[in-house]
Amino acid sequence: MVDHGRENVGGDLRGDRPGDQPGDLRGDLRWGSIAGLVRAAAAQYADREAVVDGRARISYEQLGERVERAAAACIAAGIEPGDRVAVWAPNTLEWIVSALGAVSAGAVLVPLNTRFKGAEAAYVLQRSRARMLFVTGTFLGTSYVASLRRAAAEGPGAGPLPGLPHLEQVVVLSDDAPDSFRTWKEFLTGGDGVPAAAVSERAGAIRPEDPSDIIFTSGTTGSPKGAVITHAQSLRCYDVWSELAGLREGDRYLIVNPFFHTFGYKAGIIACLMRGATMVPQPVFNVDTVLANVAAERISVLPGPPTLHQSLLDHPQRGQHDLSALRLVVTGAAVVPLRLVERLRGELHIGVVLTAYGLSEASGIVTMCRRGDPAETVASTSGRAVPDTEVEIRDADGRPQPAGQPGEIVVRGHHVMQGYFEDPEETARAITPEGWLHTGDVGVLDEDGNLRITDRIKDMFIVGGFNAYPAEIEQLLGLHPDIADVAVIGIPDPRLGEVGKVYAVRRPGSTLTADDLIAWSRREMANYKVPRAVEFVTELPRNASGKILKRELRAS
Repeated sequence: MVDHGRENVGGDLRGDRPGDQPGDLRGDLRWGSIAGLVRAAAAQYADREAVVDGRARISYEQLGERVERAAAACIAAGIEPGDRVAVWAPNTLEWIVSALGAVSAGAVLVPLNTRFKGAEAAYVLQRSRARMLFVTGTFLGTSYVASLRRAAAEGPGAGPLPGLPHLEQVVVLSDDAPDSFRTWKEFLTGGDGVPAAAVSERAGAIRPEDPSDIIFTSGTTGSPKGAVITHAQSLRCYDVWSELAGLREGDRYLIVNPFFHTFGYKAGIIACLMRGATMVPQPVFNVDTVLANVAAERISVLPGPPTLHQSLLDHPQRGQHDLSALRLVVTGAAVVPLRLVERLRGELHIGVVLTAYGLSEASGIVTMCRRGDPAETVASTSGRAVPDTEVEIRDADGRPQPAGQPGEIVVRGHHVMQGYFEDPEETARAITPEGWLHTGDVGVLDEDGNLRITDRIKDMFIVGGFNAYPAEIEQLLGLHPDIADVAVIGIPDPRLGEVGKVYAVRRPGSTLTADDLIAWSRREMANYKVPRAVEFVTELPRNASGKILKRELRAS
């Protein structure tokens, strides 16, 4: 077993973290609940700018007031502690206020993927038995209200959507709403008669061990399952994340990662609340908008997938924007090109570039690089286990593997979910009686405990008896100067069983051919890893979390 995760960041319970006062408690013990965190942030950072969303600019004190009003409206609407409340909307101020308001009223937050179609959203709403939904009006040319109404038009329910009998109320985050739905303004007005003492009492009754949210998996390999995470887990994990990343008061954080994903909600909203950073939500990734926001808002923190940072570096108008305030980048993927890390540090002079690894079932965080790690470590690994957690690599028979040997990544610690929502069978398959979570990811630990993600177990293919890991091949192909983005899958081969096929995006102006890339691969990697087929595409299919949808590539 390799256990490099039990290091101490600021002590087990009390810490001397930068920006903290001596004797401050660990995150979960310090704030108790997300509601407690919101109130503490509103008091501690009262006059500091909390959220910038278009022309809206509000302070932490104002954010606290808005969240309290939303919590009062939830109470007035009949939401009880433990009820599920869903949010289906892009990154906006209203998402922040509605979600934190619901959680402060004791509800369990169920974020919905903004790329869902109506039927997919209806599945999660039905599966979670959500009683209330906050939904955007029109986003990316789609009426979410209309698509949901079509998907849930028929059923036994008497509420606004007959096909969703548990869903009693739908609040549209706009000034217009169809019959039987409410506008955001109408919803908030409904809570004006709830006394502040009642809101305070409700928030104060939330226990650290109560569920704070149910994060449904992306569904790239079947029906989504809901990972149940508690207030204590959310607070403890993202207090650690904020410390390891070096997030600090006064940072200005462009949140491009979608709020429905842990990376956007918890490493974004929750982390900013903890440190008094300014949140600048961006609803859609668009590199022109990112450049404009970074320059205009003096953004200092820009987490996101490698494709975001690659697009930023390669943008032809990059030099026309002042990006000098950028100081912190956190990214994560199986493939993070070394050249990307070096360019972020060298060309943009970003002082801290880190990689991390996590999954919804482990509160979104398992390993993370540390400030000061060399570029090679940041690019080739996802860092070391976060404090007070264990990471092992196991073979197919469940035996721990030594450093350097690949196998399934299993993790144990305070961050492992309580289970899948109302699904004991899937929970038992995912978590052993000893508390080890099977991630389904393949990886390797080095002698220092740094984790290198090799692939998903299901993505591995066998070439003439050799295990081929697409992520490893993608990492190598990413070194080619003409490749901007790449994905590898296994395809049938009559002689070798399976071989690799590459889907590649060329850099602008490149004339690279399939034969060129295969010939280059033969010089750079073992023969069994060399792809036998190459298809050039304009872009790779991704879900809203940035994960490549390899099922779509396999179906093409």
